[in-house]
Amino acid sequence: MAHSRYSAGIHAVARLVDTMPDKLRRVYVDERVKNPRLLELTEAAKAAGVAVQRVRNRRLDDMAKGTTHQGVVAEFADLQPLDEAGLRSQIEATLGEGGAPLLLLLDGVQDPHNLGACLRTAEAAGVMAVIVPKRRSAPLTPAARKVASGAAELVPLVVVPSLARTLDWLGEYGVVRTATSDQSETPIWSARFTGPAALVLGAEDIGVATELAERCDASVRLPMAGQVESLNVSVATGICLFEAVRQRTEAG
Repeated sequence: MAHSRYSAGIHAVARLVDTMPDKLRRVYVDERVKNPRLLELTEAAKAAGVAVQRVRNRRLDDMAKGTTHQGVVAEFADLQPLDEAGLRSQIEATLGEGGAPLLLLLDGVQDPHNLGACLRTAEAAGVMAVIVPKRRSAPLTPAARKVASGAAELVPLVVVPSLARTLDWLGEYGVVRTATSDQSETPIWSARFTGPAALVLGAEDIGVATELAERCDASVRLPMAGQVESLNVSVATGICLFEAVRQRTEAG
């Protein structure tokens, strides 16, 4: 699953310039645009030491790959993605220091907009990493980065060959694995997320695969009071993660 080197859109690029200018190689701006917000962003990039280049709109289209770029695209410096071995090392170090890592696993989430939204929520909730399978998962495209609004560069997206095997070794580390399921009798707030925890969510049409759910320590549901049977995966992710945040905050 390839990761794009570009992020598009005024808000997304402005967030990157503000939070991590050292990660950017260059900001490309439409040579014809006179948008005050774009001019302000250009000056901010220059002040942060990021090179700015004015280019034709066609080149921005090529870099943005169909994403609405609003006249600006940022190019990243060479980023080293976190792999599964690196994630294991981080978890071991955190556990060794008495920490409680929080992880998010996404099964079958193939819409880049959903992936971006999940990354944004995960970063806000203090998730150590978002883990996705190599197959049947949305790539980290400019569209996903735009929706993530800078979070894609703050929380690692770890691509693994097998979510099942990843869940197995997470269990060996004592990480409590919890899957969402419409069939579960346990409401989300009855789960326990105060220790090392991993949440597993699937696409709203099929949910979490049976082989993954069977490897988890618990399953939970989101009680629905209305007529809608399921929620968008990014919305469900937000509800679940911030239930974990609530519990962790109250536990001190």
